[in-house]
Amino acid sequence: MNFIKCNIILFLFLMAFSSCAEREKKQIKSKPNIVFIMSDDHGYQAISAYNDQLIQTPNIDRIAKEGMLFTNASVTNSICAPSRAVILTGKHSHMNGKIDNLSAFDTTNVTFPQLLQKAGYQTAMFGKLHFGNNPKGFDEFKILPGQGSYYNPDFITNKGDTTVVGYVTDIITDLSIDWLDHRRDPEKPFLLMYLHKAPHRAWLPAQRYLQEFAGKTFPLPETLFDDYKRNTTGGVDISPYSLASQSAEMGIKKHMTLVYDNKIYTETLEDLGIKEPYMQSDPTERMNSEQRIAWKKTYDPINQAFKEAYPTMDDSTLTVWKYQRYLQDYLATIASVDENVGRLLDYLDKNQLSENTIVVYTSDQGFYLGEHGWFDKRFMYEESFKTPLLIKWPFKITPGITEDQMVQNLDFAQTFLEIAGVEAPKDMQGKSLVPILTGEDEHWDRDAVYYHYYEYPAEHSVKRHYGVATKEYKLIHFYYDIDQWELYDRINDPNELHNLYYDPAYSDVVEMMTTKLKEVRAKYKDSPENDQRFIESYNQKIENK
Repeated sequence: MNFIKCNIILFLFLMAFSSCAEREKKQIKSKPNIVFIMSDDHGYQAISAYNDQLIQTPNIDRIAKEGMLFTNASVTNSICAPSRAVILTGKHSHMNGKIDNLSAFDTTNVTFPQLLQKAGYQTAMFGKLHFGNNPKGFDEFKILPGQGSYYNPDFITNKGDTTVVGYVTDIITDLSIDWLDHRRDPEKPFLLMYLHKAPHRAWLPAQRYLQEFAGKTFPLPETLFDDYKRNTTGGVDISPYSLASQSAEMGIKKHMTLVYDNKIYTETLEDLGIKEPYMQSDPTERMNSEQRIAWKKTYDPINQAFKEAYPTMDDSTLTVWKYQRYLQDYLATIASVDENVGRLLDYLDKNQLSENTIVVYTSDQGFYLGEHGWFDKRFMYEESFKTPLLIKWPFKITPGITEDQMVQNLDFAQTFLEIAGVEAPKDMQGKSLVPILTGEDEHWDRDAVYYHYYEYPAEHSVKRHYGVATKEYKLIHFYYDIDQWELYDRINDPNELHNLYYDPAYSDVVEMMTTKLKEVRAKYKDSPENDQRFIESYNQKIENK
């Protein structure tokens, strides 16, 4: 009799255990999928949901139409690899250790994909990571080594390195869809990190977009010929110029190269007697014969037209010509990104995955498209500090919403962990965006964000600086080999042409923003001691190169 009772108890226990396991399995399966789409150096000005003057991006815009568009999203450090480290760790650069493109990523950092994988998510990464050969927390990955190549790129994979013939934006999408189609476990939620190289410099468009964009003309930015005079009020004995802006080496006029950037052949320069001492690389070096023929069909006429026009060009007309050439190639690479984002969104729709999938589109930072006469990023000024952010999450986000809360790439890790029901580590420094996404803004209490850029002296010569921004104002401190402060009114001076820091009329604002800067520095555990430590370690790395 006791034997029968024991068997009954054992049977009931096993049934309960099985039922519990089944419930847990169903719970894991019902968690939202996450598709994180990130491009490289995609300025918000080149997304038609933000600005329809340069290019139409109907597929990226779909994410905003079906979800939320953020107008005050920013980065903590506007440079590629550090931005990605912030996204993965949910910690500022000085906390995760990846302060610049030179320093190694500390692999003891815990990343959100590791935590999602541990919680039952199937994880995959395809495209550009920029650092590290073996990203932790992924069941499968194929990543570009370093910057990667636009044509016939190499990839690092779990199973060894490989080269894939084709155009990089198409290939990254092919890899992502192939994984979704053939190796995704339908019993598990998934995290897909779908990371584009484009539109990173040197902007090599796909064959199919070469002709379409080569003949286009784009409106000139108001500040294309900026003279960097900022300190025009207050009567203070100080340079009228922003010294940091004045000394930066990313001007379209002076620093954008005819060969590397504008695709003028070296023989064309020789014919014209132009000497250009750097970046004389051949953009067609990885192309096959078919790709090279298509390239020459577009760029031969451009070279011929330049050869005829150059003798009559002055500095101003050459600057405008270089700007137009820059945007033609830059925007053509974005056309491929938009097309391929559409392919992925269509796949999710067709395979009934959209309803339970949160889709994020962003860039690792913003980018200058001629504003202040610049290309590139790095500064805390608007065009590189702000980044595009569009999120759709069916049944959670009201479609078509525009949001101006102060959010950062620092927030992604904790957002994804909350969505997955995973507790975030205590040392993460961001805030989950879930209250904003679900219409509960009253639970969002951030009014200021912190920024710190470290990579100097280096390419583009952008000075070290840190700062704080609210919706209304931005305070920046440039340090190391200069000591200059800048304050901008973000609402009334969107082009950031008037430094108000030395204007007595704004003394109360200066005091308020200085206090905020001290508060955010303390909150995120940054300090003058950190500044000096990173200067010393960086200089040591430069000496050892």
